[in-house]
Amino acid sequence: MEPNGASPPAHGALLRGVLVAAGSLAIGLGVLGLFLPVLPTTPFLLLAAACYARSSTRLHRWLYSNRVFGEYLRRYRAGEGIPLASKAMILALLWGSLAASALYALPARLLWLKILLGLVGVGVTVHILRIKTRR
Repeated sequence: MEPNGASPPAHGALLRGVLVAAGSLAIGLGVLGLFLPVLPTTPFLLLAAACYARSSTRLHRWLYSNRVFGEYLRRYRAGEGIPLASKAMILALLWGSLAASALYALPARLLWLKILLGLVGVGVTVHILRIKTRR
């Protein structure tokens, strides 16, 4: 700490760099979540927004004005909810991919992993159903 109580500039720059890197990684995982139903998109985008809000005004503004994520994030943050058709599609893809994974990708001896997949599916389903439905 410096005499005035502020962090040294290098520490601040390091923290900003770590937050930018974490936000960028979160966006990458969020993009993967668009194509992999088991991987959630929203938490990663919210994490990226939080990291960018604390490290880079420019990146935070970019994220919220992005043509792919911007409107989604603004509506989520405003509590507007998810359209019913989107909820149905999310849940169909989620359970379809979980069922395919449990039936075709996992050997029978890994019953505990199949049960874990089911529990993850139940948790995600409950979360999606608790989000307000936009009309």
